[in-house]
This record gives sequence, C-alpha cells and structure tokens, in this order.
Amino acid sequence: MTNPEEAERFKDAGNKALQSGNITAAIENYTKAINADGTNHVYYSNRSAAYLKNGDGNNALEDALSTIAINPEFSKGYSRKGAALHSLKRYNDAIAAYEEGIAKFPNDEALKKGIEEVKRDKDGPPRGMGGMGMGGGNNPFGNQLLQKILLNPKTRPYLNDKEFMAKIQRLQSDPNSLVEMLSDPRVMEVLGMSLGAGMGDDDEDEVEPPPGKAWETLRKQQVPTTSCGASCDDSCGAGTKSADVAMKDEDDDDEDDVEDMTDQNPAERKRREDQVAATKCKDRGNELYKAKKFDEAIAAYDEAIALDPTNMTFANNKAAVYFTSRRWDECIEACLLAVEVGKANRAPYEERAKAYTRCAKAYQKKGDLENAIEMCRHAQLESYDKATERMMKNMELDKKKSDAAAYLDDGKAEEAKERGNEHFRNKNWGEAVLEYEEAAKRAPNNPAIRNNLAAALCKVMDFNGAKKNIEKAIELDPKYVKAWARKGDIEVLMKENHKALDSYKTGLGIDPSNAACKEGLRKVTTMINYGASTMTEEEKLERARHGMADPEIQSILQDPMMQQILKDFNENPQAANQAMANPAIRAKIEKLIASGVVQTG
Repeated sequence: MTNPEEAERFKDAGNKALQSGNITAAIENYTKAINADGTNHVYYSNRSAAYLKNGDGNNALEDALSTIAINPEFSKGYSRKGAALHSLKRYNDAIAAYEEGIAKFPNDEALKKGIEEVKRDKDGPPRGMGGMGMGGGNNPFGNQLLQKILLNPKTRPYLNDKEFMAKIQRLQSDPNSLVEMLSDPRVMEVLGMSLGAGMGDDDEDEVEPPPGKAWETLRKQQVPTTSCGASCDDSCGAGTKSADVAMKDEDDDDEDDVEDMTDQNPAERKRREDQVAATKCKDRGNELYKAKKFDEAIAAYDEAIALDPTNMTFANNKAAVYFTSRRWDECIEACLLAVEVGKANRAPYEERAKAYTRCAKAYQKKGDLENAIEMCRHAQLESYDKATERMMKNMELDKKKSDAAAYLDDGKAEEAKERGNEHFRNKNWGEAVLEYEEAAKRAPNNPAIRNNLAAALCKVMDFNGAKKNIEKAIELDPKYVKAWARKGDIEVLMKENHKALDSYKTGLGIDPSNAACKEGLRKVTTMINYGASTMTEEEKLERARHGMADPEIQSILQDPMMQQILKDFNENPQAANQAMANPAIRAKIEKLIASGVVQTG
C-alpha cells in the first residue's frame, strides 16, 4: 500500500542529505521514499542523481530507466539516463539517450549540454588503453584469443553465438571499439583472460545445456591473422593457426590449469580447484535437470554450493528445479538464498532481479499475491524490466479483485445498511453515507443499498456520487421503480429537468400508480412551464448553458432537420406546427424546452 505523505518526507530528507554532501544518507532516504510510494518518478530520478554522485553508474542507469518507464514525459529522466551512460563510458548509448530526450523536449538546455559533453569526450583521445596495447601495439583480440576461448570449458559456448563472434571480429579490426562493448560481460571476461587475469564467477542463471561442437564454429568464423596481429588473406600464409591445431591443443587444457595454479598460495589454489569442481557439479546438475531427475539435480547443485558458496547461480538453478517440480516453498527459499549470496558477492543486478522474479512467480502459484507483488517490487529495484512490471500490475489487479471478493458478506451488508438507516433517520448524513458505503462493498450488487446511498449522498450535496450510485441500482434492476423516482429527483437537483422528465415517465411506464414518480413528474412539468417566468435573465442563461452541456441536447441541435424546424418557429410558424404533429419531433422539442435551451413565452 502506498503512503505518499511518508514518501514525501523521506524525499525531503534525501534532498537535504544530498545538498549537505551525505550521499549515502540521501540514497537511503530516496530508497525509503520509493518503498513507500513506488509510483512516483521523481524519487527514482533523485536517487539516480545520488548514485551518480557516488560513482555508481550502473545503479544510476537503472533508476533513470525506471524514471522514464513511470513517466516518459519527464525530461529529466532522459538527462539522468544520458548522464549515467556517460559515466559508464557508453558514449554512443549516452548520445542516443540524449537524442531521444531532445526529440521530445527540443528546448531543454540540460539535454543539449549533456549531449555536447558526451560528444566532446567521445571524440577526444582514448584514455586508459595504453596498458592493453590498444593505441597501436599488439591486439589482445587476435586469433590467440579465439584459441583460449575454445580451450576454456566456460567460454567455449560463446563461439556458437553469432552476436558475440561479430563483436570479436570487429575488435580484431578496430580495438578502440571496446568502449562501446563494455556492457557485455562476456567481452570483458575474455579480455581479462587474454591479458592473463583469472576467470570470474559463473553468472549463468537458467539451467543451460552443455556446450556444442565449438570447434566447428571456430573453424568457420576464425579470422586468420599474421604473427604481427593484423588481419590478412589466406594467401599470405604467415603465422596462421587453424582450428585443427586448436583442436589438438584442447587435450592439454587440464594440464595448463594445474600449471597456472602452482604459482598461487595453497588457499588460493584450493579456492580455484573448488570453483572448477563446483562448475562440474553444476553442469552435472543441468544434465540431470534436462533428464527430469529433479532430486539428483538438486543434490548436484548442493554439492556445487558446498564447494563454492559465493556463486548465486547454483542456488538459482536449484530454484528453477523446485519451480518446475512445483515445490513452491523450496523454490522461494532457494531464490532468497540466491539473492542473499548475490548481494554479498556483488553479483549483477539483473541476476538478482531474475531470482526475485522467480520467487514472485512461486508466491503467485501458492496464491500469496501480497508477497508475490512485494518480490516483483524488489526485482524492479534491482533491475527494471517491462515484463516484470506487467506481471506485477496484473498481480495487483488480481489481488484487488480477490480482496473485494473475500470481503463479500450479505449478512454484514444488511447490518451496515440498518446502521445507515438509523443514522439517516437521525439526520446524521455523514455517518449514514459511511455505513451505506460499507454495505455496498459487502454487497455490491444490491440495488436497494445503492438507492439508500444515493439518498444519503444527496443530503451531503454530492449529486454526482448520488447519480452514479442510482444509475448502478438501475443497471442491477431496470424494473426498480424507486430507483427511477430517485434518479428523477437527483436530476432535478442537478437542473437537468429534461432528463428528470424521462426518468419519471420511465418509472410510470413500469408502475403507472407509483406516487413518487407521479408527484415528481407534476413538479418538474410545473417548473418547466411556469418556472421560467420567475427567473432572471442570468438564471435563464445559466440553465441554457447547463442544458447545452448534455450530449443528447447537443445531438438534437446538430440535426439539420431540427435546426430548420427551430428556424421555422420564427419565420414559418405554420410549417413548425405541422412538424410538431410528428411525435418524435415533438418529444425532441419538449426536451429542448425542458432543458432551457429553447424558451417559450
């Protein structure tokens, strides 16, 4: 449940903290504001600014995306997005973000200034690349890297990905394009491997199949290079290394790993060995999962967790098995464990969001929509996703319906109605309204309760609310004569005499002896025929303006035939009188007179 007042207090506290330079406190307060009211785009925008000041471009970007998703017409959202991407050195993406904002807000100075700054940095000299030989030395993305990718069991499947291989090929010809690919963790991973860094944790979320015949992909996609690292034709013949040689080298993969580990201290060597063993357990679990051997798969993932408790992927895969086997409680427990491990070990926000989303789905399957919605909110705070947002909105709608259905109780509705009647007799109109509204929530399809509520709302001068409820009563029971009489009374109070005529006549059509409809029709007819003579000119104009606001009156006046007849009343009375012999035309003229648009006498 949202609490806008509390959210505003936290936002103000965050603003003060940010102005005083206490960025951590600012982020905490903005987060509390979002938890209190996650529908306000300003809170995400402010937190994005705080994250950016704190040097956290990834979180700044996530909040900027949330800002735009909630309110696409808020210009600062695009400024936040562009600034976050700029800080991450994703220059092309930052320019695109600013251009998207400028297309909507062409006069926004912040957007114009932001795009100028990005273009200036993008076109300036490359920074931070000297140590990697990007300025013209050896290219770390040469074919030696493709061989290393093939020989590593974790990266070998990348060779089957056309998008990844296209990036590698581009980097081989233009190493400086790396700045555009920093968002792809696979590129950064293989770059680290090329430069001699250790492999990172396995971020796999879903249960994936084992790698295919990666050497076939390498054979087809390898770009031959010379010993100098430059791209060349096959005709050169110098320094090329074929996939067949790479295949031969694959036999020495395990030996190479052991030799690398001999240079490490015993604790680090043990950690690396456990990570390798954990990955093998995970792969075995994946195979068992595919074979629908769920218990054995879970046991394999438990072995992986015991060997490497810092990798959230193993708990996440476990959760997937529990979900598939419809073990909702175990799935929830595994998802929350995955999130806890992910946060403790700085796993990607997207992976943590996936765990929360699966947790939400498990709660949904259990029928616990409240917790399911809460998990979706956590997922969105980690990494905004449109699909999760849609799922959350659908859950909120379903919860609203289920809560309303659970509240239904005819007995309690009757009790509330009787309390309302007592308050009405004692002229405690406000209390009567509250009791009738409670009764309507308990029994929304009871026309008598709606009729009583309409009467009470009239007493507190809420004529629009009264009309809405009486129309609902008639929708529930079109033969409910009391409701037609009440509708006519409300329309008289709203100065809609032409509508009141129809309501009273409809009621008398159902029950010709109904005293309330008879009396109402007599009074409104008298008002129409004689009331105009007692009105001031200003009152007549006000009445006519009110009538003109009615779409039915507007439709009558727009009819060319009716326009001619109204003209004939002044220029050709005989023709007008002949037209009045037609019952349909006569009814329309009477309606115009009753509304005050056409005045007689």
